[in-house]
Amino acid sequence: MTVAVFLSSLLGFMAFGMPIAFALILTGVALMWYLEFWDVQLLAQNLLAGADSFPLLAVPFFILAGELMNAGGISRRIIAMAQAFVGHKRGGLGFVAIAAAVLLASMSGSALADTAALATLLLPMMRQRGYPLHASAGLVAAGGIIAPIIPPSMPFVIYGVVTNTSISQLFMAGLVPGLIMGGGLILAWSLIARGFTEAAPAKASPEVRRAALVDGASALMLPVIIVGGLRFGIFTPTEAAVVAAVYALGVSTLLYRELSWTTLVEAMTRASRTTASVMFLCAAATVSAYMVTLAQLPEEIAALLGPLANHPQLLVAAIMLLMIAVGMVLDLTPTILILAPVLAPIAAKAGVDPVYFGVMFVLIGSIGLITPPVGTVLNVVGGIGRLRMDVLVRGVMPFFLIYLAIVVLLIAFPSIVTVPLAWLR
Repeated sequence: MTVAVFLSSLLGFMAFGMPIAFALILTGVALMWYLEFWDVQLLAQNLLAGADSFPLLAVPFFILAGELMNAGGISRRIIAMAQAFVGHKRGGLGFVAIAAAVLLASMSGSALADTAALATLLLPMMRQRGYPLHASAGLVAAGGIIAPIIPPSMPFVIYGVVTNTSISQLFMAGLVPGLIMGGGLILAWSLIARGFTEAAPAKASPEVRRAALVDGASALMLPVIIVGGLRFGIFTPTEAAVVAAVYALGVSTLLYRELSWTTLVEAMTRASRTTASVMFLCAAATVSAYMVTLAQLPEEIAALLGPLANHPQLLVAAIMLLMIAVGMVLDLTPTILILAPVLAPIAAKAGVDPVYFGVMFVLIGSIGLITPPVGTVLNVVGGIGRLRMDVLVRGVMPFFLIYLAIVVLLIAFPSIVTVPLAWLR
């Protein structure tokens, strides 16, 4: 009965168009009423506790780092460098988009920031080159969701906080799956580009490549600093976020000198707005999460999934199918805040590695960013490229199928994640 109260309350409030944060708070209130445990003071305490978290300080700094990279010319130089090395191939701008997506993902950790940068810079070029518009937009959208998987990752920070999982280990565990996602996009785009009739541009000379590499070298040092610092214990994930933001600010202002006071204020304003919405979501989710725990909702769901408890891979597969359905109607952050505290303990009881499960959880949630009707990343690409949703869905479908194949691969062979993680530990 508790499951029914939770789901009917949450889905009912959302069906009436209520913002998810308020729906989460009122769902907690509904559970309080059902359990006859009404306490307004407890409600306020949980709201404050949800935002009062040191690890969550990483969120605003990673968001700010992404905004500074886009405003300060770092993202543009990454794309220019990728174009110098792979832009001469058939469908070369697609390979540029994939390379740039992987590189940008290792710097910002925000799918929306990376997608906006890729779409703004590459979609007009791909359109001018005569690429099929739906395929170009689909590739850019699919490339944007690599950001939540490759460290540093803002969703991994949120997942680690709400499930008490090591954020550093989540970061390290995301490296291999993120690179596999990039490889999957290369495979899919290579097949699509076979039908292109464009005249491939001339291969960049060694001098041009060297100049692009030198110009982007400072930007490339950021992921090295972050991953190296985490791997050798020099700083925590929260401190890594501060390092990323300060480094992006320093490179943009002192080296590239493209960040004026006006653009700096605009970048900080955008980062503040995004941070406010994310942190309010975290605070609201703490209310419902507390009541979910008090109502023993995880135990009820675990009983429903009881037959799969002795088969960890089948359990993970069942949870991932549920996640795919949820990802179609919920954004990534609310999905983590609502479902992760419920499902993570169930997976842990079945003997699933908590870090591996966290990677799979965020991976499926990220794929939800390119599935309609919500599809936040699809909406970003559509807004920048002025494309209809049906065009975007048709273009992203081959890459969506590739990602599903990767999910099946990771479920069948968990060692793809756990073995590199053991070495990185």
